[in-house]
Amino acid sequence: MYAKSLVFSMVNTNNRVMKPFPSLKNHLLVAMPSLQDSSFYQSVTLLCEHNEEGAMGIVINHPLDISTCELLEHMEIPCENSESYQNINPVFAGGPVQVDRGFVIHRAEKLWNSSINLKHNISITTSTDILIAMGRDELESEAFIALGYAGWEAGQLEEEILNNAWLTVPLDSDIIFKTAIEKRWEKSANLLGIDINNIANTAGHA
Repeated sequence: MYAKSLVFSMVNTNNRVMKPFPSLKNHLLVAMPSLQDSSFYQSVTLLCEHNEEGAMGIVINHPLDISTCELLEHMEIPCENSESYQNINPVFAGGPVQVDRGFVIHRAEKLWNSSINLKHNISITTSTDILIAMGRDELESEAFIALGYAGWEAGQLEEEILNNAWLTVPLDSDIIFKTAIEKRWEKSANLLGIDINNIANTAGHA
């Protein structure tokens, strides 16, 4: 599911120093206004992995018309406190790949069976144990579920950035957990000092 992390040799067979891969892991991808694909229109994508083999991310601002409790109950996981999840952090469309696969984006305050850890105390977990904990209302509100993910083949994301499809912003936990869903796109671009509503074609920023 996740692209494997690569270990880069700093010296090749000719003893020349090689530059490490310029990974954008721990960044947010902010869709440019010109990007009209319905899966990514005005989207903000949390980039979870990026290496020479490709990239993987989860869209964090496209809510679905389903509550967390409805999803958990569909999975036959009891939801003991439905009011906790009815209006806070709905289920998101994380991307067009494997839309039946769930990812929980949350604060990394506890170890779970299958997680990838990012900066700023953020983790993404795919194991059932965290879903059971959510059903028992054992997690704080800073946790939400996304279905599916976005994936890029080797070199594809870099080409899209060069073609002016994305802005890139260092990961900011306030955007993910403390910013209203409908404001995440604009606020992410604001981190670069940009009013994204006033631009059409500018180069991406790393």
